Amino acid sequence: MSTAFFSHPDCHAHVMARGHPECPQRLEAIEAQLQASGLAAVLERREAPWVDLDHVALAHETAHVAQLQSTLQPLAASGRSHVLDGDTMAGPGTWAAICRAAGAAVAATDAVMAGAVRNAFCAVRPPGHHATRDTAMGFCFFNNVAIAAHHALTAHGLQRVAIVDFDVHHGNGTEDIVAGDERVLMVSFFQHPLYPHSGEVPRGSNLLNLPVPAHTNGAQLRALIDAHWLPRLHAFAPQMLFISAGFDAHRDDPLAQLDLVEADYAWITHRLMEVATRHAQDRIVSCLEGGYHPEALGRSVAAHLQVLAGFPESPN
Repeated sequence: MSTAFFSHPDCHAHVMARGHPECPQRLEAIEAQLQASGLAAVLERREAPWVDLDHVALAHETAHVAQLQSTLQPLAASGRSHVLDGDTMAGPGTWAAICRAAGAAVAATDAVMAGAVRNAFCAVRPPGHHATRDTAMGFCFFNNVAIAAHHALTAHGLQRVAIVDFDVHHGNGTEDIVAGDERVLMVSFFQHPLYPHSGEVPRGSNLLNLPVPAHTNGAQLRALIDAHWLPRLHAFAPQMLFISAGFDAHRDDPLAQLDLVEADYAWITHRLMEVATRHAQDRIVSCLEGGYHPEALGRSVAAHLQVLAGFPESPN
């Protein structure tokens, strides 16, 4: 079976501010690398649909969803911008982008659950893993992965799903949404201390957080994953895996100081596929989070997708 690649032009139209690192050029860099690597011809392209706000409400407070809609939707007509916090701004294209990003995650879940594709990657923006139940922050508005995971539990009747977050920043929003929900196991690593300055003490027994210091390299993280993530994932036996795929732990990324390279992302993906094959009928949905050096992002996403798509079959 194939690997689906969900995206939409609306995800390019979200612009927060001139020079902001979370920019449309991130998706352009990914596309350029897919073309250069030959992956563009292997992936099954699918258009991200507009999300049903009832699906968003599976992970967010209804009042939060309504407030974002009433604030952001009019920007498309007015051409104005709106500042939510020092890091997070909305413009005329933001509402459409966040609805397409969440819609991609839900549609990818449906496609994988239906057996139409083996797994899926959502090349969408803005990212989502800092968005809490009731707050947009850290470049994030809706928590795409949390929405998709809850959709799998409610619409598809799964009993256990895992969320794996390898973004360099702690996924505080996802933790806020899933903490204490024993149907969900969330495992992550992240640089600490670093924005959002949380995660050192997990908020629930279903969370496995690995805070690591600056300049932790790939060999060190591989050892931590083997020692901590993989035993916990295998013991939990998830029926589906969701990945918050941030690539800002790359050594070239300007917003952090971890030292991963493309081969590390391929290795992590391969290990997660082993978990999915053993327990989850190969079912994986991966959603783009961070990654702010465009060229490094493009190469890292390609390494991730090469393994998901079996092109090649396994990393070095």
